[in-house]
Amino acid sequence: MLERAYTAEEMMTVAAARALSHRAVCFVGIGLPSAAANLARLTHAPDLILIYESGAIGARPDVLPLSIGDGELAETASTVVSTPEVFSYYLQAGRIDVGFLGAAQIDRFGNINTTVIGDYRNPKVRLPGAGGASEIATSAHEVFVIVRHSKKTFVEKLDFITSVGSGKQAAGGARGVTRVITDLGILERDSDGKELILTRLHPGITPEQAREATGWSLKTVGQLKETPPPAADELATLRDLHQRTRQAHGA
Repeated sequence: MLERAYTAEEMMTVAAARALSHRAVCFVGIGLPSAAANLARLTHAPDLILIYESGAIGARPDVLPLSIGDGELAETASTVVSTPEVFSYYLQAGRIDVGFLGAAQIDRFGNINTTVIGDYRNPKVRLPGAGGASEIATSAHEVFVIVRHSKKTFVEKLDFITSVGSGKQAAGGARGVTRVITDLGILERDSDGKELILTRLHPGITPEQAREATGWSLKTVGQLKETPPPAADELATLRDLHQRTRQAHGA
């Protein structure tokens, strides 16, 4: 069997980047969401507007930020406003097309845990917490999640609900979590808008692999599609972005 010219994480990041459209306004989290959003901006969506929780509006970072307080965001933004203004004037006012988040745990309804693993009062792991994710999940028009696919992450029951993912529970007509991009494939809402089901598999991945990596009985769409593999320009741009980031941060 021929060795692939890309990694599972590169496939996931490219697939997530493709989900973002030209001129969309995206409230983006740090880490994998930021890598995918900036790849989209550097390839097919040059006018994608990135907003970070720290108040950077229209950020165009040359390297990936280490945190929402990274100076790279403020230096490359069209403008910088206060955090309360980001949430009240932009997010809660319905001006965000897509919220792009990560997760430590996610369930079949798109609810997200980024607070604790284990019992809340005596957790195995204390996570960073909600930050602005709760507000993003309920106020952005729709939410994408990018996360590695395993039973530790895709669980039957969350240890803690940090952010509500169901569109029916979301406020103001927001659709909630509509798409989850993983290193195995893509999940989207079923026709009733209730449950996340598998709609795409990345090259070389089988439905059985996806089911085995999911903590609930994962449903699939009638005809599963295969995600197109990363194009040469997508891979080159992503790798160059990561290389610049490593050089800038001395890693």
